Amino acid sequence: MKTFTLGASLLIILIVLVTHCLEAEAQENNSDCCAEGKLYPIYRCSPTVSGNTKAVLTLNSFQKGGDGGGPSECDNQYHSDDTPVVALSTGWYNKGRRCLNDIIINANGRSVRAKVVDECDSTMGCDGDHDYQPPCNNNIVDASKAVWEALGVSRDNWGEMDITWSDA
Repeated sequence: MKTFTLGASLLIILIVLVTHCLEAEAQENNSDCCAEGKLYPIYRCSPTVSGNTKAVLTLNSFQKGGDGGGPSECDNQYHSDDTPVVALSTGWYNKGRRCLNDIIINANGRSVRAKVVDECDSTMGCDGDHDYQPPCNNNIVDASKAVWEALGVSRDNWGEMDITWSDA
């Protein structure tokens, strides 16, 4: 009986979480949505940028209606997912100082040049402007589909990947 009660409780919790995510908004790239009442870490700084800065590449849509939320912070525009563009964690975004500059991303034995068009906000999240996603970690390069394709990553491996990057 205890096993049934525990199993039923876990099932109810799972249903509530899934329902919350579905009610928040459709998530094109399987984005994580915020859990009600959960506290998320925030960051104002990112690791120091070098010629070979370690980061985690994540998938984002910068198109209108995509999971990136509103228009890009740097130019107030939407960008095609077929264009290599990225959003950087708040510290690396550096109050817009990297806006519209290119970075070089290295992974999977390849490299790609991408334009910084947005901030992956490490200080705010869980609202419509952030597609109901938690704040970004401080080591994120949030990239369009074009970046993943240029790095030769098969679609079934898209999502998160360790990379290095540098200013171009």
